[in-house]
Amino acid sequence: MKILLKFSLICCLSLTTFHLHAHSLIINPSNATAELSRNTLRAIFAMRKHYWEDGTEIKVFVLDDTNALHTEFCKTALGMFPYQLRRLWDRQVFSGTGTTPITVKSIEEMQQRVASTAGAIGYAETDSVSPNVKLLGRR
Repeated sequence: MKILLKFSLICCLSLTTFHLHAHSLIINPSNATAELSRNTLRAIFAMRKHYWEDGTEIKVFVLDDTNALHTEFCKTALGMFPYQLRRLWDRQVFSGTGTTPITVKSIEEMQQRVASTAGAIGYAETDSVSPNVKLLGRR
């Protein structure tokens, strides 16, 4: 009975932790895009899609690979692990066909940089999204 109780407690705590890191996609407020499909989102964060529909260059901002929000974003929004995304970036850089996204140190810096950079996209914790950025929906 004690084992069942401990197992139940661990499950509840892990669910709570998951919800603490819920994310939202954010873009520069001047961007007219309202929503993106998962495939388009993956292409953007894999650095394969370089321009928005209006011709503006896409600037991708991410947190460090070890950040819990980055891990959650990769798994839920992109359907991959951070190391898989890193491999894609590294392959493009080493082959000379692409670049890596801009890595920021905090969610606050992410929001400041997205708000001040035309064509920028990133992510933030849902409960702490700045009014200076635009929320982006997903199809």
